[in-house]
Amino acid sequence: MSRLSIFNSPLMLGFEPFEQLVDRISKSAQDTYPPYNIEQLDDTHMRVTLAVAGFAESDLTVTVEGNQLVVRGQRQGSDDDRAFVHRGIAARQFQRSFLLADGLDVMGARLENGLLHVAIDQPLPESRRRTIAIETGASLPSSSEPALKAVGDE
Repeated sequence: MSRLSIFNSPLMLGFEPFEQLVDRISKSAQDTYPPYNIEQLDDTHMRVTLAVAGFAESDLTVTVEGNQLVVRGQRQGSDDDRAFVHRGIAARQFQRSFLLADGLDVMGARLENGLLHVAIDQPLPESRRRTIAIETGASLPSSSEPALKAVGDE
């Protein structure tokens, strides 16, 4: 069965990357392992915390790929020589991706008591306000004439 998409319209040219992004987000929303929290620590700092009990530091990788934070876990040791009566602690490999907005920087990661904390810096946006000089004259310059200069960039 094919999926119906609003991006299949012939009037929607060039939206394929956006459609792929929506597909990635919907896939990651269905996966629930490992559980995670996202905390806003203050105006410029966030933290993503993943519950990775049973994984050692050497079993985990944290990378930034384009605009995605990707956390992967794969246990190095094998439990084949152990006989479990009940196995409730997940030991499967995983990959969890988080889409990062422009301007977010991953500062580091720390493994503590079975929780992987990833620190993210969220700098405050710069002011985009400018004062434009007003000149008197017949008309504004055309594209072949030099552009007007801004007087007071703030």
